Amino acid sequence: MTGYAPPIRRLIRELNRFPGIGEKTATRLAQFILKSPEENAKRLAESIIEVKKKIRFCSTCFNLTEDALCEICSDPARENGIICVVENPDSLIAIEESGSYSGTYHVLHGVLSPADGIGPGSLRLTELMERISENTVKEVFLATNPSVQGESTALLIMKLLRDKDIRVTRIGLGIPVGGDLKYVDKMTMAKAIEFRRGI
Repeated sequence: MTGYAPPIRRLIRELNRFPGIGEKTATRLAQFILKSPEENAKRLAESIIEVKKKIRFCSTCFNLTEDALCEICSDPARENGIICVVENPDSLIAIEESGSYSGTYHVLHGVLSPADGIGPGSLRLTELMERISENTVKEVFLATNPSVQGESTALLIMKLLRDKDIRVTRIGLGIPVGGDLKYVDKMTMAKAIEFRRGI
């Protein structure tokens, strides 16, 4: 970064902190910001500050929200008897965009990963169990990712719910629509066979 004025170097360093943004991309972004009208830069700075000041966790499901309850938890049309457990808000958005789910959610904000120091106490599992105890929940739908950590987290939740009179379901895993079997990896094929269904 030699040759850049100190404010530009600082901006590049800050942009470089973002996940997936390397030094070259950070430099391009910094140059874009530098060339943009001052109003655009102000709007960007204000939106970052606004997000940091206003966004918090929903008091029920831990989705990101501006109010005490997120839009989903405050929607009376939602089916409160079903809770879909997801790793993060991005997973929630992906499920919502499918338009095929009408229940509520519970966002864990992570998955079990002992190597990274993330154990059960780091996730929102206590709050999930409290929700289940305090409400009439008939189904818990586990939609963690099909990774080793996601599977471990789903197994732990299944164990926690073993003695409860609740249906526990797992998101379907397997061959994508339009996929070609000869290009499918072994783990995906194994899951597709494991979760096969009658027709």
